[in-house]
Amino acid sequence: MHSKSLLLLFGNYLFKILPLNTVLVTRDEVTLVTSPFFLSFVLRFLRYHVNTQYKVLSTISGSDFPEKLSRFEISYELLSIKFNSRARLKLFVKEFGFLQSSVAIFDNANWCEREIWDLFGVYFYSHPDLRRLLTDYGFSGFPLRKDFPLSGYVEVRFDMATNRIVCEPLMLSHEFRLFDFESPWRGRQSSDIQAYVSSI
Repeated sequence: MHSKSLLLLFGNYLFKILPLNTVLVTRDEVTLVTSPFFLSFVLRFLRYHVNTQYKVLSTISGSDFPEKLSRFEISYELLSIKFNSRARLKLFVKEFGFLQSSVAIFDNANWCEREIWDLFGVYFYSHPDLRRLLTDYGFSGFPLRKDFPLSGYVEVRFDMATNRIVCEPLMLSHEFRLFDFESPWRGRQSSDIQAYVSSI
């Protein structure tokens, strides 16, 4: 286990030699932020350089922040067994942006990238087999985007008359499909909130 002072030195070292936007050091982990253009370069460095040797890619995860211009945050969780150290590489992608596939660097990135493509719609170019992983072949949309309706677009049910499974478009009134990013408490005055609380 590394002390925070050693991690700070390590983070400063990486910030000086790599094309990074930010380096954040927590108690036992280094978080690196780079741009999508430098993804392959930074991953190769972290895996093969003698001072890093992050040879294990634990997972790749995605998050959606629709209010931001670069709405998707993609995180690569790395582990160096030799140095008993973890690192997180983050980058931000626009809605119609794309990333270089890292399958050539880490074999197990294959299904992680397929899952992110399937659920968020982030495209990984030069991926050997980029297709949907968890949703059905005819599925429309990306279900982990925050603007995807909770009910979906299609209803699947068993039809007793025809004795088979039927997929039908789901019809909802338009107001159920709106997504409001504003907090209900932001527009109210503090006096209104206190009056409401005292009336309960």
